[in-house]
Amino acid sequence: MTDDTKPLMDWDEFADMGARVAAWGARYHRQIADLPVRAPLDPGAVRARFPDSPPEQGAGLEGILAEIDDKIIPGLTHWQHPRFFAYFPSNATPPSMLADFVASILAQQCMLWQTSPAGTEVETLMLDWLRQGLGLPKGFHGVIQDSASSATLAAVLTMRERALNWAGNAQGLGGQARLRVYASDEVHTSVDRAIWVAGIGGDNLVRIPTRGPLRAMDPDALRAAIRADRAAGYLPAGVIACTGGTGTGACDDLTQVLAVARDEGLYSHVDAAWAGAAMICPEFRFLWEGIDGADSLVLNPHKWMGVNFDFSAHFLRDPEPLVKTLAISPEYLRTHGKDGFVNYSEWSVPLGRRFRALKLWFVLRAYGLDGLRGVMRDHVGWSVALAEDLRADPRFEIVTEPVLSLFTFALRDADDDAMLAYVNAINEDGRIYVTQGRTGGRIVVRFQVGTFATTQADVRLAGAVLKAFAG
Repeated sequence: MTDDTKPLMDWDEFADMGARVAAWGARYHRQIADLPVRAPLDPGAVRARFPDSPPEQGAGLEGILAEIDDKIIPGLTHWQHPRFFAYFPSNATPPSMLADFVASILAQQCMLWQTSPAGTEVETLMLDWLRQGLGLPKGFHGVIQDSASSATLAAVLTMRERALNWAGNAQGLGGQARLRVYASDEVHTSVDRAIWVAGIGGDNLVRIPTRGPLRAMDPDALRAAIRADRAAGYLPAGVIACTGGTGTGACDDLTQVLAVARDEGLYSHVDAAWAGAAMICPEFRFLWEGIDGADSLVLNPHKWMGVNFDFSAHFLRDPEPLVKTLAISPEYLRTHGKDGFVNYSEWSVPLGRRFRALKLWFVLRAYGLDGLRGVMRDHVGWSVALAEDLRADPRFEIVTEPVLSLFTFALRDADDDAMLAYVNAINEDGRIYVTQGRTGGRIVVRFQVGTFATTQADVRLAGAVLKAFAG
């Protein structure tokens, strides 16, 4: 570095810039309700605001917040907007944001106990706090994954290895029996991807029919499919159930489904990515009654608990099969002379691990379980009230009843083209954001309440917008 080169940011500048970023962030969130929920842009509009080539000389960060306002903010879909009713929430509460800032400052690599004893032990404790809050039995052990997709992949890999007597990693799948995994059509597409990545093949994901208002997997059909596959020479490996499926909130009868898996000797995994967080409210636990019979389950505190992305909680009744599937220990990753620790890199596909546990600690300390329960209970109540309001209007049809804060509806007698035009018109208006889904072969509107900033007035405004565009 020459005498006339601008120095790298020093810690005084860091402190000043950090304070300015925090103030800018607070301003953004105070004003977010005044912005359209979804960016009204054409593809390429954001890219066009940037130069084609990187800067040769550093100029520091002076003015960069103004550039974010000019170049980035107009191109955002505002996930923290109080009228974001699309997909599922991805909440980022102030305590969680601060925790992420602290985690970045500490810059830990939590792959092993020895590389971050605090990172490892706080993760163990936070997952146990969460286990207690959810009412899970004491025998469950938790690990933080980046997303439910990764937890489900880890579960599918475990199913594969367990069914192959741990030969798949060493020998590959060539020449092995053809594996089968069972799930309903209501599970998330991350299950399909896990089946692909694990080498099992999409044709071997057996779809079990559903029944009843919760679109639950038929346990009799599941048992019959497993036995038919065995008779045909296939090797059944595992069952993936769901609590709160993405499309309609489908919930399998876990008591019956997991009993089939257990009777047939199959590994079982439950995807409760969205709905699982709501189980901190005892009155909602009927939706996953029987969960204690699962071999593993996943839920996302980064959806409905205010822990900003990414943070998935992966619980296991017995971690040993997962560790046996994923662990690899070259000499440089071994810890000598210590006992009584866990290396969480052996519980996940990635080796590297950030200090994510801080986010859950900050959120639980700031709000407590009771504060989080209050938010969820409000969201459920407001969503149910809106569903009833739309039901009373002859222009609307409630297609699937509310499951927690999610329901689907359609315009009465509208075809798919009309429904898609309806959704597009609502979203282009900008006041609210919803997504379409397909249920029973028809296009529907998915509506869910889950953003921490949402108020009852926001949900009522949503109802007014939905009606205004109904014709």
